[in-house]
Amino acid sequence: AAGRITLGEMTLYVVAFQRGQQAFQSSLSGVGGLYEHDLYMSNLFEYLAIPTAAQAALASMGTTEHSADVGAAAAGSGAAVVQAERGIRFDGVGFAYPGQDKFALRGIHLFIPAGQSLALVGHNGAGKTTFIKLLSGLYQPTEGRILLDGQDLRTLPEEVLQRRIGVVFQDFNQYQFSVRENIAFGSVEHLADEPRIERAVQRGGAEEIVRGLPSGLETMLGRWFQKGVELSGGQWQRVALARAFMREQADILILDEPTAALDAEAEHQVFQRFAELSAGRTALLISHRFPTVRMADRIVVLEGGGIVEQGSHDELLAGGGRYASLFALQAKGYL
Repeated sequence: AAGRITLGEMTLYVVAFQRGQQAFQSSLSGVGGLYEHDLYMSNLFEYLAIPTAAQAALASMGTTEHSADVGAAAAGSGAAVVQAERGIRFDGVGFAYPGQDKFALRGIHLFIPAGQSLALVGHNGAGKTTFIKLLSGLYQPTEGRILLDGQDLRTLPEEVLQRRIGVVFQDFNQYQFSVRENIAFGSVEHLADEPRIERAVQRGGAEEIVRGLPSGLETMLGRWFQKGVELSGGQWQRVALARAFMREQADILILDEPTAALDAEAEHQVFQRFAELSAGRTALLISHRFPTVRMADRIVVLEGGGIVEQGSHDELLAGGGRYASLFALQAKGYL
């Protein structure tokens, strides 16, 4: 306005000021981002510093030694028998999630002989999935112990336990890899074992799925990569079942709602072969569908974190307890 600078010079100064302001703001944002990332990295390093489950279990053996000695003393001369038994034993097992005062499971005393099929029944939150995660070594008991063929799971090397157990959880993984790899991940060392993969496909009821894919076992699943094929929930579940059956050396088979996403016909086909698939194995099954549950040799009813009933299907119906009322409630819907 005074004529001391030109309009072009004023524009230059304004733009320079704005650029400087933006650079200063970017610097401050960068410093804030560094601090935020540092917080995340500190969480990561703290997480990586946590001892593995096996190390933590071995370290805690000293604290549980007294309770084990008490159990052995109570058993008296029977301690040697426990060492010789074949099967799974829950000995006073209790589990509470970190930060929770309430136990998800408590006072579980149960023996599952080798080769027996066992079904777990109960409402949501009764502790069924917690039960099998304890058995598979993913969780460590807060109290008590779990014995496999007489040996505490906490003393078993992790790889030994993993080889002995084949499991399909409700929240199974959907790997963005080929069908072959999705199935063979159940036993990675047999990735190139064609006959074994074919047997797993057949046992998991995934033959039609594989036949219907453009490149068969080599078809890429998911949408992450080019030419990937997305499967339905039921088809993914059959692939997960096949993955569990890849682990032929496993003598313990765990199925957590293995047919929840399958249609009625596919579910019927899977459980028509249930006896064949679990022959010679210890099988644990979680299901809310009683036609499936009644196939098991023994049924255990969980409620409130404890065992309220156990027996065969006929025995539990005759007892008129919790199982009988649940069965009648479900059967009523078919009348």
